[in-house]
Amino acid sequence: MRLRMAWGLLAGAALGVGFGGATPAFAAGLGQPFDWQLGFQEAATQIMDNIHIFHNQIMLPLITAIVALVLVLLVLVMVRFNAKANPIPSKTTHNSLIEVIWTVVPVLILVIIAIPSFRLLYFERTIPDGDMTLKAIGNQWYWSYEYPDQDNLSFDSLLLDGDALQARRQVDPSAPRLLSVDNPVVLPVNKTVRLIVTANDVIHSWTIPSFGPKIDAIPGRLNEAWFRAEREGIFYGQCSELCGQGHAYMPIEVRVVSEARFDAWLNQAKAEGVDKANAALIAEMAAQSQKLAEAKAAAD
Repeated sequence: MRLRMAWGLLAGAALGVGFGGATPAFAAGLGQPFDWQLGFQEAATQIMDNIHIFHNQIMLPLITAIVALVLVLLVLVMVRFNAKANPIPSKTTHNSLIEVIWTVVPVLILVIIAIPSFRLLYFERTIPDGDMTLKAIGNQWYWSYEYPDQDNLSFDSLLLDGDALQARRQVDPSAPRLLSVDNPVVLPVNKTVRLIVTANDVIHSWTIPSFGPKIDAIPGRLNEAWFRAEREGIFYGQCSELCGQGHAYMPIEVRVVSEARFDAWLNQAKAEGVDKANAALIAEMAAQSQKLAEAKAAAD
């Protein structure tokens, strides 16, 4: 069962936070951040599910226990060993038992962290046979994409801003500022994607928080990662490496659709161009989101 972002949902419920104009797909933090969010975005891949488990079920309890212990010790020291309560301080300089404890306990904690951490790293870095390949190329300051398995279909993906963003919102009112792009990546659901990343100028970093992988794009080098999106929807990310003055303006937008819809998009992109194929896909997905929102409102 998929592990949900309990901290974010509890915070939203406790504060009575609404989600503004977000589409139903984003109501639980899937694909992009939401107001008052705590923790990670909701997972759309098995990799991100495992990251959630590692953080929420292993690291967070350990961190909480350590912080609580340190707090108790600090309060104890302040109460019992201040000048008023303890005017004659002890002259003890060594305590073998305490020294063994504060050496052994941190080692045990590190072992507890290391075992699942190494398993997670191995799972992330063991790249399976992919159903398709996507190549992402970082530029100052935008991304370029290639589909090597599809006659090297390629296109540039640039930030939508100003009039271009307003035009997109006429079709898709949920398009977020600083995250929407003119040509999003389109991928089929439940397909293993082999991701190849490089750059043409400086180091960039490609990541989608709901997918999990975060990988540097280094000039003159090919880095590899993989993911398998298990849910349809729109997923956003940003360059995660300081790459110059336009660093904050090279977002990543990935649209995960059914295999049949992906094939239709691919055929149209090859025949009529990526711009027209994306325009048709964006309009279709916006219409579907609107219908879902209306059906949900009617049900409520």
